[in-house]
Amino acid sequence: MRLSFPFINHVGRLRSGWRLFVFALFFMALLIASDLIVLRLDWRTIPRADQILDVVRRALMMAGALGAGYLCARLLEGLPWRSLGLTFRTAWFRELLIGSAIGILSLTLAVAIATAAGGFTFSFSKSEMLLGVTRSLCGSAVLFIIAALAEEAVFRGYPLQTLSRARLAWLGAFLTSVPFAMAHLWNPNSGKLPFANTALAGIWLAIAYFRTRSLWFPLGVHWAWNWALGSLFGLPVSGLTLVSNPLMKATDLGPAWLTGGNYGIEGGAACTMALVVSSLFLWRTPLVSANPDLLKLTSEENPAKRTVVASSETEQLQVP
Repeated sequence: MRLSFPFINHVGRLRSGWRLFVFALFFMALLIASDLIVLRLDWRTIPRADQILDVVRRALMMAGALGAGYLCARLLEGLPWRSLGLTFRTAWFRELLIGSAIGILSLTLAVAIATAAGGFTFSFSKSEMLLGVTRSLCGSAVLFIIAALAEEAVFRGYPLQTLSRARLAWLGAFLTSVPFAMAHLWNPNSGKLPFANTALAGIWLAIAYFRTRSLWFPLGVHWAWNWALGSLFGLPVSGLTLVSNPLMKATDLGPAWLTGGNYGIEGGAACTMALVVSSLFLWRTPLVSANPDLLKLTSEENPAKRTVVASSETEQLQVP
């Protein structure tokens, strides 16, 4: 018993820290395997190869995270696929739509704060570019949804969920938000405030997950923020210019500490203020709530075993 204590918890499951470690191994193995397959293909003959390769890699990262998450949930905790929070249950589309609206409004608040302080001016794209803008709005939506789902699966998927089952939800939010910020450190013009804001965004998205215990709600918040940032307002997305024909063109008048400068608004104080306000709103909003089944699957150790035990005890009580 003493030897198993560092590895096995009180309900006979591998401890959450080790589960997180196993997930990382599975995820990296799947990611490396998929990347080796991608690199064997000849992308030089494909039009817009760079953009397509970016989408493919993000899709493979999403598949790897979900695959590793399911393997760990099933093999280490005896949990079904639905515990990952990505099934098409009754409220999934409503959560996605509400999350998307909140994402757009939250980004708009950040832009409004900076603009009111004289940090930005905007002009609409020319009317003759309407077709290109429409294509860009639709095409970028696909990219941002895939990219956001990949990051949600990695950071708010199994890692945050398994720590939540160990009653370490807020520690899990911190432990997943810091790597989430670190993953953006290599973006152009990154720095201390962009890192802090991205970590804060990780907490913001973790709150969105905690409110519903599904990935649809944080996915909506995440992709819509990025889409509004790059496709509607024409600003860099985490230091990257990803949209060629946005709805509006932005002129950054500074100061950089407010607007984020070359990194984009996510590197400025206007973003910090908007994220704090939006996080408080997410925490208190009555617009969404957790499904009881998902809440059970993500808030206690070994919920599947406890459900079986409870059912057996009920059946025994009903035997005459």
